[in-house]
Amino acid sequence: MLPKIFAFIAAFALAALACGVQIAPPATPGPEVTDEISIPTPAGGEVSLKLEFGAGKLTLAPGAATALVEGTATYNIPDLKPDIQTSGSRVTMSVGRYQAQNFPRFSNLKNVWDLRLGAAAMDLTIAAGAYEADYDFGGLALTNLTVQDGASDVELAFSSPNQAEMSVLRYETGASTVKLSGLSNANFTTMIFQGGAGNYSLDFSGEVQREAAISVETGVSNLTLIVPDGVNAKLTVEGGLSNVTSGSGWDKNGNTYTHAGEGPLLTFVIEIGAGNLILE
Repeated sequence: MLPKIFAFIAAFALAALACGVQIAPPATPGPEVTDEISIPTPAGGEVSLKLEFGAGKLTLAPGAATALVEGTATYNIPDLKPDIQTSGSRVTMSVGRYQAQNFPRFSNLKNVWDLRLGAAAMDLTIAAGAYEADYDFGGLALTNLTVQDGASDVELAFSSPNQAEMSVLRYETGASTVKLSGLSNANFTTMIFQGGAGNYSLDFSGEVQREAAISVETGVSNLTLIVPDGVNAKLTVEGGLSNVTSGSGWDKNGNTYTHAGEGPLLTFVIEIGAGNLILE
């Protein structure tokens, strides 16, 4: 009797599992298609723009003349055709029917967004998977910036001052190579950077307009922090980090490092599970 009961339970479990799993057939790449993108700027003040992107290459830069977003999207799988939704002042552009964080793996995938952003004040969120990105936010008016991605290779710059006061700049990533530059031009009050295992470079060049708090938390990683001469900074190291290399201009007192300068103070709290921290 017991073997029959066990066999019934096993068969039932397998059937239930089968009912809950849907296996989609693999997508077959076809001819490349390029869509022209033009998203009007919603009326009524500050805009919330969310870009949901999976695998591929994403480029963002200023320069949309009369719209919120202008540019092109090139893809070779029909399901990657961008979907654009607007509700009041909230705009979402997503990569077809796929979720950015659960993007399936394709062979011979082509998925490229080359976009320009307008001058309207905006709260910008980017959600992506494993991808490459080149961002220049110089001269935009970002009130908040959130980037969430997986294993990625990203260069992000504020090549000129942000035209709005930014409340929070948040970057969350996985095992990635990320280079952020011109961060003082971002004009944020709070910056939060969270990463896994990876190589990260955070360059605070630019114009410091007000005091700011910066929190950095990573796993096993190599982290380089660049603070230009003359910038007033204080940095505290927490966690299991065992290797800190500080260049000229940094003074050490226990786990606290100070960088003499004038103007608003940048206050850093750094926590790395293990790895290397280089202060330049």
